[in-house]
Amino acid sequence: MAYEHQTYEAIMRRVLARVPSNMDKREGSMIWDATGPNSAEVAILYTALDFILDATFADTAPREYLIKRAAERGLSPYPETFAVFRAEFNKTVPIGSRFSIGNMNYAVTERIADHDTPSTRAFRAVCETSGTIGNTLFGRMVPIGYIDGLTHADIVTTLPTEVAAWLTGVYTAAADSLLTVGGTVRLVIMDGAYGVPSQELIEDVQREIDPQSSHGEGLGIAPIGHVVKVDGVQSKRIDITLNLQYQSGWDWEATGSYISEAIDGYFNELARGWQDTEVIVVRVSQIETRVLSCQGILDVRDTLLNGTHENLTLDAASIPVRGAVSG
Repeated sequence: MAYEHQTYEAIMRRVLARVPSNMDKREGSMIWDATGPNSAEVAILYTALDFILDATFADTAPREYLIKRAAERGLSPYPETFAVFRAEFNKTVPIGSRFSIGNMNYAVTERIADHDTPSTRAFRAVCETSGTIGNTLFGRMVPIGYIDGLTHADIVTTLPTEVAAWLTGVYTAAADSLLTVGGTVRLVIMDGAYGVPSQELIEDVQREIDPQSSHGEGLGIAPIGHVVKVDGVQSKRIDITLNLQYQSGWDWEATGSYISEAIDGYFNELARGWQDTEVIVVRVSQIETRVLSCQGILDVRDTLLNGTHENLTLDAASIPVRGAVSG
């Protein structure tokens, strides 16, 4: 702070230093009592000056004053948004159904079928109160209207609300500090099918977030002074060698399509969770478990991933893609 040393004690020392030494200026003296209250007021004034100095500059201004500074250039902040969640129910509920937790209300807006489990049905639920307060409550919801057969309704987790997730064709995005180099934020996206985005999609998102021709100038969604480089997730090819024992009457030709489908399903699950994990780990045990569930397979062992028996840890911006599978 510019005036952090202008304390009451420092001001009193300077004031008393101006009083002739042949006069009584000890604590409790008439001079001390006369100068003390004024020194306290001056210290308060310095505190106010320090705040005013910070509020003058956009880099240090509190939000209220930053909004006023931006208004001088015709800029205004985006309005508060509504928190979005994944909610799980024991049955399919009508779109538009409303629920509450405490004093927060939520409305069901969309089915998320790919997050269903055998015992639950997943939906997108939006808090009816805007702002960060909507992110504070999780757990059991109470239906506002009667829903026949409903036994449980829970807010499970927030859903992606990054700006990039609003753009057509983009499933999710990650802007990680580990991906930040030289003052530029690297925003990594995947497409709506949880895969590697096309170059055209990357360029569209770059143009919306922070156009290359005017990096950091605030002409996209990114604020002024924020340079964003948009990239797509990369695919990591994984070749898989299986040592299979077949059930009677089965062979690779009969089981291969089932095995490939099971592996693709596992890799798709990993890609869906890419945003919520630091790195993706492709596990031998998970592949063997999926393969064992396929028709015609009695046992599987000694599985190799890209020629090794070990789990594969991918780069932070990579998702797995099935390569050659043999068994």
